[in-house]
Amino acid sequence: MADPSSYRPRPGDIPDSPGVYRFRDEHRRVIYVGKAKSLRQRLANYFQDLANLHPRTRSMVTTAASVEWTVVSTEVEALQLEYSWIKEYDPRFNVKYRDDKSYPYLAVTMNEQFPRVQVMRGHKKKGVRYFGPYAHAWAIRDTVDLLLRVFPVRTCSAGVFKNAARTGRPCLLGYIGKCSAPCVGRITPEDHQELAEEFCDFMAGRTGTYLRRLEKQMMEAAEEMEYERAARLRDDIGALKKAMEKNAVVLADATDADLIAVAEDELEAAVQIFHVRGGRVRGQRGWVTDKVEEVTTGALVEHALQQLYGEESGDAVPKEVLVPALPEPVEPVQEWLTGRRGSNVSLRIPQRGDKKALMETVQRNAQQALALHKTKRASDLTTRSRALEEIAEALDLDSAPLRIECYDISHLQGDDVVASMVVFEDGLQRKSEYRRFQIKGFAGQDDVRSMHEVITRRFRRYLAEKERTGEWTDGSGTDGSFAVGSGADGSLADGDAVVTGTDVVTGSEAINGTEAVNGSLKDDDGRPRKFAYPPQLVVVDGGQPQVAAAQRALDELGIDDIAVCGLAKRLEEVWVPGEDDPVVLPRTSEGLYLLQRVRDEAHRFAITYQRTKRAKRFRAGPLDDVPGLGETRKQALIKHFGSVKKLRSATIEQIQEVPGIGRKTAETIAVALAQAAPAAPAVNTATGEIIEDEEPDTTGGSSGEPVTAGVPDERRGQET
Repeated sequence: MADPSSYRPRPGDIPDSPGVYRFRDEHRRVIYVGKAKSLRQRLANYFQDLANLHPRTRSMVTTAASVEWTVVSTEVEALQLEYSWIKEYDPRFNVKYRDDKSYPYLAVTMNEQFPRVQVMRGHKKKGVRYFGPYAHAWAIRDTVDLLLRVFPVRTCSAGVFKNAARTGRPCLLGYIGKCSAPCVGRITPEDHQELAEEFCDFMAGRTGTYLRRLEKQMMEAAEEMEYERAARLRDDIGALKKAMEKNAVVLADATDADLIAVAEDELEAAVQIFHVRGGRVRGQRGWVTDKVEEVTTGALVEHALQQLYGEESGDAVPKEVLVPALPEPVEPVQEWLTGRRGSNVSLRIPQRGDKKALMETVQRNAQQALALHKTKRASDLTTRSRALEEIAEALDLDSAPLRIECYDISHLQGDDVVASMVVFEDGLQRKSEYRRFQIKGFAGQDDVRSMHEVITRRFRRYLAEKERTGEWTDGSGTDGSFAVGSGADGSLADGDAVVTGTDVVTGSEAINGTEAVNGSLKDDDGRPRKFAYPPQLVVVDGGQPQVAAAQRALDELGIDDIAVCGLAKRLEEVWVPGEDDPVVLPRTSEGLYLLQRVRDEAHRFAITYQRTKRAKRFRAGPLDDVPGLGETRKQALIKHFGSVKKLRSATIEQIQEVPGIGRKTAETIAVALAQAAPAAPAVNTATGEIIEDEEPDTTGGSSGEPVTAGVPDERRGQET
């Protein structure tokens, strides 16, 4: 690992002007390319104290061994040179969009004597008109098949064309009227060229004029009683309209625009682009990238623009580009796009109307693409195995942590403090073993103390299970053994494997010296042992304080064979007990990605429970304090009396009239309602008059839906 001070240039040697800089490693390979309005100011940011740098930037400057720069005249030139160098050197620390496929285009080879319509992928060629990109090649072929009836342009390859010209016989399309057969001289090169131009005009969105011309010709043919010709024109119009219907109008006024949306997390970003031509969505494409450098949404948009238009010119760059965030600064990028097009290009964020609504659709597509990418990545066995191995190596564990438990604390400004425990086995969620906790040891907001309480309670239950069942009393449980069951409750079924660290036995055999009851690990009363399995790794959502609290809880219980780490969300740093510095995993690490998934799942599970608990508290009523009174009988009482106020004034005999309510329950209800203070009367704030109204139903109406008696002010605190 290089020391940045060993190759830091003197500030006076760096020009204070626009330019592009390159960091190289010890083998002279370019590992990062960047641009700057002021090279001196930008490069100074890289050579500050390493502790102040973002982990991704820190990794880059310690990998590099030298830096060099090139001065340019303007920021636009810097943008162009940066794109060229990124393409040439493919630096490992730059954002690079991975396109999972080469998107197909509908291409018309206008540079040939007889232009050909075909599907093309890869680099664009000079003299060829492109339309798209399309998501699938079959979508292009369906469109072309409809349009060939009206525009019978050549679609055959050069070999087929030459063979037909040699034999004097056209191909099948020539016989059925879907090709004008230039190979046998049925149409002149000039007329075929004009036919191809009309095809391109129609694909470019200029459809109204051509349809009106065909309709006029159809009417004239009908008036002249040329009914067969009129019928053919009618069918041509129908084919064109069917082709147009494949792309619904999304923007009025025949707008030409590209809409770019970005969905991102700390490690990856997905970009989706909708190409709108003539007000219709003509194509869609997308990329996914690893965020190997510290980058904002605006910078991601700038990289996407470079990827999209770096080799385009003319009409391939639309008049309008809509983005979720503007690059900083935006003027050079807009000027660069204008130069690529040859006329003004508007780069902006849509604020209202159809364009904003369409941008929301593109954003949803980007989010789904990122989620799909993560799902594919998480479901891959090889990837999961590599992730567990990377975690074991980074945390210096004896073996891969096949069972990981993660804990998170959630509250709203100290109210309704809860915690979650999620379980991942072999890198996959084990939802049947998720657990929720209410913080009972103290009141108020203290995440560190809450974490200590939760870890203590969970592993005290684990030790109690060990002692009660006699499991692992001979120390055999210290090898990191656990069961992987397929039962609905997370138990072992016959045929399920049990990993003991050294041996694998089936669910019907002995498990670490404890016999499975009816093929599953259950208590004597048949209930599953909820806390019987120890994890190899405990992950807490937080930094050094939370990790120290979790380790202290394990130490107090005498547990020394379970590893602990924490994942701090802001910088995605992995903290381990007793260390002053975090473990920084590479941004492309599958191990870091797995830890992030585990942490995010714990956060989701905790905040869902916290919100449910808070909502229940706000719609609680006096009947909730009656022991043994369930929701069904609560609803029956309210339905019978109409409100809690009338129920409070009812006698015990009247309460007994409700189906399912006996005398003892009626007495309990009457006592509970008598002890509960009635709600304060409503007051008309304008007149000061007390409004005599029925007491609000806080237990739920006759429909069974709860009526909220109060709504929390979400502005008074942020959920954690």
